[in-house]
Amino acid sequence: MSISTFASTLQPAAPTSVVGRAYWQARDTWTVTKRNLRHFVRQPRLLVFSTIQPVMFVVLFAFVFGGVAGAAISGDVAYIDFLLPGLFVQSAAFRSTQTAVGLAEDLERGVVDRFRSMPMSRVAVLAGRTLADLVRSVAVILLMVAVGYAIGFRFTEGAVSAVGAVLIVALFGLLMSWLFILLALYVPGAEAAQTAGFVVVFPIVFASSIFVPLETMPPWLSTFAAQSPLTHAADAARAMSIGGEVLVPTLLTVAWCVALLALVIPLSVKRFRAMT
Repeated sequence: MSISTFASTLQPAAPTSVVGRAYWQARDTWTVTKRNLRHFVRQPRLLVFSTIQPVMFVVLFAFVFGGVAGAAISGDVAYIDFLLPGLFVQSAAFRSTQTAVGLAEDLERGVVDRFRSMPMSRVAVLAGRTLADLVRSVAVILLMVAVGYAIGFRFTEGAVSAVGAVLIVALFGLLMSWLFILLALYVPGAEAAQTAGFVVVFPIVFASSIFVPLETMPPWLSTFAAQSPLTHAADAARAMSIGGEVLVPTLLTVAWCVALLALVIPLSVKRFRAMT
């Protein structure tokens, strides 16, 4: 979508009524979301590589580490059944770094400056980015499910619980995208944003229950990992997928997401409005 075409879809000015303003913001957010999705689809190499990576994680972790890590799983649970719901969370966390990179690239290329010159909601510029990446994240999760089913994974708790697992991971992914939106607004440059994002995500992903049970970790690490929102999200998705305690990890995940979103979204919008 060209800038001129994009501009033609925007409302001329912000309405004054509360309902009108909410509609204006939602409409602009949807317009920005479509723009970002089209931009992604029109880059075949980015499309291919962003889908290959999560598939590689599923296959490699299942077959390379399945023997050793699988021995640590209690009961009759296969390692792929334990692993895949955790990989949903890992994929959402890693993919959120691309939210920071995409926004940083738009800032560098002057795209965001063009947005500022238009009669559009400032919230929409950021929300449209996170919603587009949320759609991509859900699509990747569905692809991972397909690959998982091909190598033995099964949802054992029914269709409703399976949808719940995807939704809880999607909510967590939305939180991570907003966190990295805030990062991109403070870290100048796409390369710096990518590096900073990797430094933040990499340790917290592995210091969680995504790949192995907490009982296999040293006490000091398992204590830390038990409090991680990634552990809560992975445990909630896992329980909805293959059984287990659902209520506590789900409530903790939702609480983390709602509390942090309530903090991060206003901070991001304030920072964005303050930038020149």
